[in-house]
Amino acid sequence: MVTSLPRPVSGIRVCVRLNLGGCGPYAHIVADVEPPGPGGGLELLSAVPEELLPREHLPALRQGLLEGLGGVAAAVLVTDGHYHDADSCDLGYRIAGREAGRAALVGAGLLPPGEAAALRWATWPGRPRPKRRHGRPGR
Repeated sequence: MVTSLPRPVSGIRVCVRLNLGGCGPYAHIVADVEPPGPGGGLELLSAVPEELLPREHLPALRQGLLEGLGGVAAAVLVTDGHYHDADSCDLGYRIAGREAGRAALVGAGLLPPGEAAALRWATWPGRPRPKRRHGRPGR
C-alpha cells in the first residue's frame, strides 16, 4: 500500500548552488506539493515557461522528487523556476527535487520537524527553525 501525502505543502522554494571548481550545479524551483489524484504515485506538472525552466531538466527533477518522497505519493506543481546557461544540469535539478520532496514530508508531518535542518537549500512557509540557545557559549 502506497502512503499518500496527507495535506498540501505550498511554496516550497529550492535553490541549489554548488561551487565545484568555479562552476557547479545550479537549479531553482518553487513548487506546491499536494495529495495525489485517484491514481496515486507521483504526478509532476510544470507551469513554468520553457525559457525559464527547460523541459529537458524535468526527468532529473522527477527522479529527485521520487528519491525525496521515498515512496509517498504526491502531486507536484512547479510554479516558478530558473536555470543558468552554463551551470544548470540534471544533477542540480535532481538535488532540488530530492530537497523539495523531503521538505514536503516535513511540512506535511510525515517526518519530524528536526529533519528540516538537513535541508540545505529548501525553504517553505512554516519551516521549523532550529532552537536558539540563550546566552553566549562558555557562560
